[in-house]
Amino acid sequence: MFVLAHLSDPHLAPLPRPRPLELLSKRGLGYVNWLRKRRGIHRADVLETLVADLKTRAPDHVAVTGDLVNLSLASEFEPARAWLQKLGGPGDVTVVPGNHDCYVRAAVGSALREWNAYMRGDGGESFPFVRRRGPLALIGLSTSLPTLPFAATGRLHGDQIARLGEVLARLRREAFRVVLIHHPPFAGANYFRRLDDAGALRDVLQEHGAELVLHGHHHEASLHWLSGPQARIPVAGVPSASGAPGHHDDPAGYNLYEIEGAWGAWRCTMIARGWRDSAIAEVSRQALFV
Repeated sequence: MFVLAHLSDPHLAPLPRPRPLELLSKRGLGYVNWLRKRRGIHRADVLETLVADLKTRAPDHVAVTGDLVNLSLASEFEPARAWLQKLGGPGDVTVVPGNHDCYVRAAVGSALREWNAYMRGDGGESFPFVRRRGPLALIGLSTSLPTLPFAATGRLHGDQIARLGEVLARLRREAFRVVLIHHPPFAGANYFRRLDDAGALRDVLQEHGAELVLHGHHHEASLHWLSGPQARIPVAGVPSASGAPGHHDDPAGYNLYEIEGAWGAWRCTMIARGWRDSAIAEVSRQALFV
């Protein structure tokens, strides 16, 4: 049995103090929002408790689906790399970026430079990249682009969609294909937080299939299903890994996936662990494939 852990949106705190010139952009609004609300939601002690619980589960691999930082300040990326190194080495942890990891145009490329060892394929390729771990093929996508103020949209930039189809087709009989993406591939309630090309992504998944899609962005535990060529595809999201209880989002949580079997006979159980009474405990357990 191979155990994959999935966490997302740690929004690492505390936020370094921005330089005045850094606030002459979308970051200015983001900083006000951090001071007014988000610094009370994303707490370092909550994230530390979650990671400690995750480590006791000893997963074979950890997937992190974006939003490690908050405003893409130059001073945020190196501490985020240090946090990743504590979580695990590049061979044991896979990362894809989120919208906050490319918050403004000046930050384009910063996440890839600082966390490159965690965001490249076994052959050194970039998005979409492929990492083979046990029976899994982890396929990393990037929807991380700078956006206008008040927007948190994403897009699969470049030729990712076309190349994803090729990758999924090639790996279909070889591995349990896990697609990692920050923005979910379905229409959400908030237009300004959407994935612009979600429809094109769904078309590729419907044609070529995948065994599992993992995402973040919405800061809530969720399970949706997409159409695939033979069977439905589970699409799972998790809360912010640093989310404090008592707010409108779900409190901190992560998922474990117990995976075994082979093509045509995969078995996968999803175990959700979340914040309960100042600790992390099992919330639910569900068989996705039986």
